[in-house]
Amino acid sequence: MSLLVKRKSASSILDGIIDGNRAGVSEMWIDGSRARRPTRFSYPGEMRKAVWLLALLLAPAPAQTVHPVTGRPIAVVMGMGGADWLVRPEREQEEAPDAALDAIAIARGSTVADVGAGAGYFTWRLAARVGPAGKVWATDIQPEMLELLRRNADSRGFHNVEAVLGAADNPRLPRAALDLALLVDVYHEFSEPQKMLRGIRAALKPGGRLVLLEYRKEDPAVPIRAEHRMSVAEVRAEIEPEGFRFDKVLETLPRQHILIFRP
Repeated sequence: MSLLVKRKSASSILDGIIDGNRAGVSEMWIDGSRARRPTRFSYPGEMRKAVWLLALLLAPAPAQTVHPVTGRPIAVVMGMGGADWLVRPEREQEEAPDAALDAIAIARGSTVADVGAGAGYFTWRLAARVGPAGKVWATDIQPEMLELLRRNADSRGFHNVEAVLGAADNPRLPRAALDLALLVDVYHEFSEPQKMLRGIRAALKPGGRLVLLEYRKEDPAVPIRAEHRMSVAEVRAEIEPEGFRFDKVLETLPRQHILIFRP
């Protein structure tokens, strides 16, 4: 996420990633510091960052480029090429996913949704917490991601997960069924955020919660590109007009806000 590259084209970037040549990459920083260009990546973490970057470059452009209320640039959706980044081992330390779910407090037997679930990194954690009597609706707009998610859930023995192919303007969740809708590092990528929020609100029970995890834009030490971070003020300005009431923000994670809303 913090890898900044000036490029000529996506194909020449790929050449640069593989060969380390100067044709595709003119300047490169990793986590904000200048790094000597290697002829090849010396450890898997570097390759994961490069694959994530390439996935962003090759992904389709969003339907909207800025949010109509705040003017915030809408980030490009990560493609299937970045799936390994979503399940990288470093994520445990960087994001503390179990601590996040502890703070959110998910009851056994709950019905929850993982919106923009990707490879299922949070899906299988949610499935463990709601238990066999609960259910997780995992929605994503990429069929390949959902197939990987199904394999990840099945390999861990979770049978309380329902994968749903959503659309850019519709999460395709059942009406008035959810105790919780969880969006982890994904809201800022919604190309039709207002329509998605309306669909999510319709899917929540009257006492349900919408919870967003977003990287803190207010903290310059967070090594994530600006379009992949959000401030509390931005989130509230965009969410509240869509029929949600701000409940609270939790600042217990290393890099992310936990923002809680109710319909």
